[in-house]
Amino acid sequence: MVYGLPARRVLFLTALLILQACASQSVPVLDITTVNPRVHSAIGATLPPSYENWGHNNNLSFVIGDDGVLVVNGGDNYVLAAALHRSILEITAVPVRWVVNENGQGHAFLGNAYWRDQGVPIIAHADAAHEIETRGEGVLAAMLVRSRERGAGSRVVVPDITFESTYEIDLGGLRAELKWFGDAHSPGDISVWLPDEKILIAGDIAFHERLLGIFEDTNVTGWLASFERMAALEPAVVVPGHGGPTTLAEIRTWTHGYLEYLVAEVEMILDAGGGLAEAYEIDQTAYSHLDTFAELAAKNAGRVFQQLELEFF
Repeated sequence: MVYGLPARRVLFLTALLILQACASQSVPVLDITTVNPRVHSAIGATLPPSYENWGHNNNLSFVIGDDGVLVVNGGDNYVLAAALHRSILEITAVPVRWVVNENGQGHAFLGNAYWRDQGVPIIAHADAAHEIETRGEGVLAAMLVRSRERGAGSRVVVPDITFESTYEIDLGGLRAELKWFGDAHSPGDISVWLPDEKILIAGDIAFHERLLGIFEDTNVTGWLASFERMAALEPAVVVPGHGGPTTLAEIRTWTHGYLEYLVAEVEMILDAGGGLAEAYEIDQTAYSHLDTFAELAAKNAGRVFQQLELEFF
């Protein structure tokens, strides 16, 4: 132990020195947005993950209680998780005691190894943990191709604690409720609700600055219902999975409204006996200002068609 430094800080500094020895470039400096004195977020790029942005294309949030800090998302890699920890230490001396993976996507869990090395337990929905366990090595391999030396130290770490519906944590003077509202963007999507602050760290159930993605395992009609259960909390502030803090009305427009629009358009195509080609031609220009529109719009329409076609017949 280094004399005069807390053991947890020594672990962080040791890990940081190892990373600097392994990586050819310095650890990234994160720009932290303060939502309120207890809630902060490193807002990621609203573009796809890349070498240049260190894979930081989602929000890495943290909540400061009297007894511990809750981190939301392990990060895309070990180095990025260390950078987040450095940012936390610059704001508070309260130790990180919990890490939450908001789902089983790489930018939520590939930094878990850093937090495991600090002795911090990792929490996720059971479905997200299953995704990490079964698909994690492939996700890690893809990240290492993209990130090269910036992925140094990363490894697959399955969450220590899982739950099915709600998991409550007393941070000391502040309650956090981890909530699964139902099927949505990807298996095991959860949100962190701070009832005393009326702040919802929504995760990937909510988008407003980038176009949401509809994947093979996205449940579109389930997402619409889950969104309404989430909205019933009436949060004053929403920290989405991507993009800055916003309002419930804003994410309703660009998440629920977008999904409703695609569903309605596809239903008209199906009623008229149309096919997948027509779905790809749906006019989505009202959403073209959102980041990732070019990458996702046509794919989204096609996947909505494929899902609803199965229900139609």
